[in-house]
Amino acid sequence: MCPKVLTFLLVASFQIYTETYGDDFTVMSILKDAWVNTPRNWVGADPCEGKWEGISCKKSRVTSITLAAVGLMGELSGDISSLSELEVLDLSYNTRLNGTLPPSIVNLKKLKRLKLAGCSFSGPIPELIGSLQLLEILELNSNRFTGSIPHSIGNLSKLVVLDLFNNLLDGSIPVSSGNTSGLDMLVNALHFHLGRNRFSGAIPNELFRSDMTLIHVLLHDNNLTGSIPSTLGLVHTLQAVRFEGNSLTGPVPSNLNNLINVTTLILSNNKFTGPVPNLTGMAYLSYLDLSNNSFDASDFPLSFSNLRALTTLMLENTGLEGRIPPTLFDLPSLQTLILRNNQLNGTLDVATSSSSQLKVIDMRNNLISFYPESPERRNNLDVILVGNPVCAHPEATENYCAVPQANSSYTRLPEKCVPLHCISDQISSPNCKCSYPYRGVLVFKPPFLESRNSAYYVHLEEESLMRSFKFHQLPVDSVEVNFPAKDSFGYLESNLSMFPSGQDHFNTATISDIGFVLTLQTYENSDIFGPTYFKGSPYPYFDGKPTVSKELSSTVRIIGAAAGGASFLLLLLLAGVCAYRQKKRRESASEQKNHFAYLDLKNSDSVPQLKGARCFSFDEITKCTNNFSEVNHIGSGGYGMVYRGMLPTGQLIAIKRRRQGSVQGGLEFNSEIEVLSRVHHKNVVNLVGFCFERGEQMLIYEFVRNGSLMDSLSGLSGIWLDWRRRLKVALGAARGLAYLHELVNPRIIHRDVKSANILLDESLNAKVADFGLSKPMDNSELILATTQVKGTMGYIDPEYQKTLLLTEKSDVYGFGVVLLELVSGRKPLERGKYLVAEVSSLLDRKKDLYSLHELLDPSIGLDTKPKGLDRIVDLAMKCVQEKGSDRPTMGEVVKEIENILHLAGLNPSAESESTSASFEEASQDEFPPSLKEEEFSLS
Repeated sequence: MCPKVLTFLLVASFQIYTETYGDDFTVMSILKDAWVNTPRNWVGADPCEGKWEGISCKKSRVTSITLAAVGLMGELSGDISSLSELEVLDLSYNTRLNGTLPPSIVNLKKLKRLKLAGCSFSGPIPELIGSLQLLEILELNSNRFTGSIPHSIGNLSKLVVLDLFNNLLDGSIPVSSGNTSGLDMLVNALHFHLGRNRFSGAIPNELFRSDMTLIHVLLHDNNLTGSIPSTLGLVHTLQAVRFEGNSLTGPVPSNLNNLINVTTLILSNNKFTGPVPNLTGMAYLSYLDLSNNSFDASDFPLSFSNLRALTTLMLENTGLEGRIPPTLFDLPSLQTLILRNNQLNGTLDVATSSSSQLKVIDMRNNLISFYPESPERRNNLDVILVGNPVCAHPEATENYCAVPQANSSYTRLPEKCVPLHCISDQISSPNCKCSYPYRGVLVFKPPFLESRNSAYYVHLEEESLMRSFKFHQLPVDSVEVNFPAKDSFGYLESNLSMFPSGQDHFNTATISDIGFVLTLQTYENSDIFGPTYFKGSPYPYFDGKPTVSKELSSTVRIIGAAAGGASFLLLLLLAGVCAYRQKKRRESASEQKNHFAYLDLKNSDSVPQLKGARCFSFDEITKCTNNFSEVNHIGSGGYGMVYRGMLPTGQLIAIKRRRQGSVQGGLEFNSEIEVLSRVHHKNVVNLVGFCFERGEQMLIYEFVRNGSLMDSLSGLSGIWLDWRRRLKVALGAARGLAYLHELVNPRIIHRDVKSANILLDESLNAKVADFGLSKPMDNSELILATTQVKGTMGYIDPEYQKTLLLTEKSDVYGFGVVLLELVSGRKPLERGKYLVAEVSSLLDRKKDLYSLHELLDPSIGLDTKPKGLDRIVDLAMKCVQEKGSDRPTMGEVVKEIENILHLAGLNPSAESESTSASFEEASQDEFPPSLKEEEFSLS
């Protein structure tokens, strides 16, 4: 064996030497010569050893070029196709980088991310771009690409983001036909950003499928005709739908009401007819714009008063008549109401409104005859009634019969620090730290054009951006949004400055991440200014070395050659060491009688300590999943894809297959195996085994048929949880956590308790799952110091976040949030508002909280207060106390829930058979056909 190893290493050493110096280094030299404004430390011949800014390497091969917003000028050379190991190419926001995209780019077979946003590329997108089979992100927005979308993009089975926004693309939207692929094949894609192009024809009915995972479908500002395909209503994962600015006709499909997760729906500036759509099923709808369509004249729809999450409602020129229902002004989150150019009449009465969020009511050119002005609302609410009969009355005032002037002199809140006098180009941030900010322009689709409250919205946008940066763990210290001004298209443009945290400048990787987050984030937080997009500016402040003279280049080449020769000799020595270690490993493997002697997990110092979990071969897993067939694909998450399989014994299993580039790595893989292989409890998911052959990292669990608690509460799983079942689920999850905290040795902190990690089996028994972030508790030291806060926003213990000290009480906090989800059916964090804070505010405002139906999830379907509701809410609020010492233990939580179950007339000590019997006896009406095994998720 050793002679073969030696031969291989000798050949490989020559190959590495010639390929890296002859290809990668030469290509990088060509790119450097073709571009102007390359980073200052691009000196010498070796970009890997020289640690060129923006260049990442593995084994002297260039794997990543990340040069967003560095001010590059020139064209992209076709020689880049010789970088055969390249995985990431990000040249975004280099506005003077132009020319065509070289067709040879399709030879980069290992490319995963192609990001060229905000450049000046032109010409067609290469027809064979679909041959980049590993591509996950294709971001070509804000260029000048022409031609049609290549059909071959449909072959990109791993694609998550397709962003072609703001180009000059035309033709129809491609779908598959015969042997030709289309966008309908992209079932793993989350984002279709195709707005601001020149696409024409109808939106194909075949474009949307029920097995898609899309969250954004953005087709606005094109030349599309025909109707909205009814198949859009099959994509239940959607969160943002934008079709405005086309020539779409016909009625709005009624099954759009099934899209319960949609937060942004914009259908304005089309030619829709028929009735104004009923959208009461969209429980999370925040931003709705139906303006400038030809809907049938009708009274103001009462259904809009049921959209409890609504922040912005725009119904300009939609043929509405009659009076506005007073209940509309009781929507708790409503901020902006635009109803211009309709036939609405009667009295506009907002004086009794319970909403404190309302800032703008624009009803120009209607038939409002009376407005009882409220003095206490005058300073924080803009009411615009210009063009209404009420403004003809002698007692009318300019407070509502004139258009308020926007407050362009935005005054910030008083600083808590003294601004510094900074050197050079540095600027004092809002937190009074001198640094070099990254700047760009946010372009907004405005929900209003004139308002004294514009400064309020600027402040909200700054807060929203900071939340997003913190959530993505980007080193941004503070942001500053300048007051927006209108551009030639009627959009608002605002200069955005982002200041670095921890040092006085950003690096290339962070600039790239900021641009990517803004590209997606601005669509998701559309309840502030409206849907937006970002245009980045060059950032000339990267930390680099002074330019080195050309004479040094030849010296570096000589050093590189010498280093290559030394590496060759070193390989000979390593070959002998390798042979010896391989022999010892085989001997160790024979002694242990398992495969862990060969385990090589990144970031892991030791192999897992196993108790009962089985090591599967890759071939075994391939066979039981039918070669990871699409029909067995049942979900996905941060770790990777989830597949269903069946062992030869007939046991159903769920396989979590780690995605390449997953945020979770070997350490989490190791941790979850170790934890689950030694815990055995009916309320903890059972680990069947694992597989790590052929570069794979797979975890094999028992198959938990009914998905996650989050799926049930959101309606995705089709399972209805009444009050008694919710109490049973709460008890089961609490028992599982109490077992981890009190009975396992060493005890375990889960660290990511949330509704998505509580699974429901066929009997609706709760099982705690996903232990990738778990930490063991040493009996002698219950508090563990950590260097990084991990978990899920909305569930993270604020004390842990503040002190970086992790205890079992952090799990108690997360469980308290889950209890509030069970009661209210609401998400822990939506539209920037935390569920814990909302319930706390409700407690402060109401003396008798427990009789409030606004807190209770309406899907529970009870007219009277459920038994034990007050005690469950009280328990939840104890669990989410600010200080961990004020929270109960999970053992105490279990006892309290058992007492509550007694109160509700249930036996908490009953075995799962009782739950199973109850479940089986339920009527078909309670469990609709949408209950499917395919909707299982383990993420």
